Amino acid sequence: MILRSIHTLIMQASTGLLPDAASILHAFGPWVLVGVAVIIFIESGVLFPFLPGDSLLVTAAVLAGPLGIQPWQILAVGIPAAFLGDQIGYWLGRRFGRRLFREGARVLKPERLRDAEAFFARYGGGSLVLGRFVPIVRTYVPVAAGTARMSYRRFLLWNTTGATLWVGGMTVIGLALGGIPFVVNNIDALMLIVVVVSVLPVIVAVLRRWIVRRRAL
Repeated sequence: MILRSIHTLIMQASTGLLPDAASILHAFGPWVLVGVAVIIFIESGVLFPFLPGDSLLVTAAVLAGPLGIQPWQILAVGIPAAFLGDQIGYWLGRRFGRRLFREGARVLKPERLRDAEAFFARYGGGSLVLGRFVPIVRTYVPVAAGTARMSYRRFLLWNTTGATLWVGGMTVIGLALGGIPFVVNNIDALMLIVVVVSVLPVIVAVLRRWIVRRRAL
């Protein structure tokens, strides 16, 4: 069941028809913690950036009671999954670098790696923490770190810090919001706001790049 749910989710994400986080969590049934771990792992560095990591963690914390899980369990599966996902991304970048990316590709587009490399160059090791809170960027920054052959010891430190702060932060936000009846009763609308806010930096970056190109013409 869990593999079928994950496969369906990935297929829907690739076509842009991603269901809301609450529906995803309920679809996992008793395997909800395994589902959360797999999605976080894939989104963190396995080069598939379209899964709802932020909203999934927040929603899991808000609906912990109805889902039959505890907040500490979200941390227990989420932090290792985020950490391991970045490990995969780092070693993919270190081993293959730019060869993974091709012009015209559906997911592994060179411009996404270039954006991640620019983010990495600007913030250094801190990009592995800051990038966690930016969808798409968090998937490719570990690859950029590996491509740049960042010291593995430094990467390990920043990766652990980023995974802990991101999963912990999203879970705490969910717990805080879960005590508000209005939030629990309008979880879908809230998660839409979370998604919009989380992708805002990406939208701003795209608009800035478009304006620069227009001015250069």
